[in-house]
Amino acid sequence: MIRSMTGYARAEAQGPWGRLSWELRGVNHRYLDLQFKLPDEVRGLENEFRALALAHLARGKVEGGLRLTRDTTANAALEVDDERLAQVSAALDRIAQALTATALPDPLRVLSFPGVTRETPQDPVPLMQAARQLFRQALGEFAETKSREGERLAQFIAERCDAVEALASQVRERYAIVRTQWLERLRQKARDLQVELDPARIEQELVLALQRLDVEEELSRLASHLVEVRAALSRQEPIGRRLDFLMQELNREANTLSSKSQDAEMTRSAVDMKVAIEQMREQVQNIE
Repeated sequence: MIRSMTGYARAEAQGPWGRLSWELRGVNHRYLDLQFKLPDEVRGLENEFRALALAHLARGKVEGGLRLTRDTTANAALEVDDERLAQVSAALDRIAQALTATALPDPLRVLSFPGVTRETPQDPVPLMQAARQLFRQALGEFAETKSREGERLAQFIAERCDAVEALASQVRERYAIVRTQWLERLRQKARDLQVELDPARIEQELVLALQRLDVEEELSRLASHLVEVRAALSRQEPIGRRLDFLMQELNREANTLSSKSQDAEMTRSAVDMKVAIEQMREQVQNIE
């Protein structure tokens, strides 16, 4: 099944630790390039995330971001460090004596002083388990979007293959007409000049001309490459690089057809063929 390198997926989960959200974005790239942005609480899982991604992805630049939003209402009990509070109170008393201040400090400002309150450490295991599970979910959805886009690309490429085949048939039919016309023009020129041509010389000239005009070899290779493209579309493996190579070969044959053409209709068909191949090549750049 063809898969595109472009895709997007988002997965969210809520728990005692707050809200987790994974985002995966993929664009085309020559190789596989994984980039992760993780909160400090789960940064130790980056290698594990990479291993999971490598098992499902072959090519593309993939950016994965995990966001953790703590639930401030959970575990709402506030714990005060009595020892630290006593130190702050003693310091305030000394400041009040030195400055002859009479106003009491704002209790809320005292609570916000570093170290006066402390949070009860949370068990990191549930958070890390949730991050793993959510990543697998996001990765599955990411693969589905890439597969759906890949189906569209496969259909597009198959349609362009049909178009190139139809154009190749037109070139073959036209070539037979052009060859016959060329031979007739040669004979007509001999009649106009009122000279008797040596049949052997005519045959020799015909062979030389046909060598310059003959496109059967190019058409045969073109057909062979199209067979390979269709075979690649049915492979159950990444085929982006294979298709990229085949596009180069198709374009080479189309260019040769165009350069050999001595007929306007054949030239137009060859140009249309190059356009269809270029359209395929552009889409192949997005295939994994």
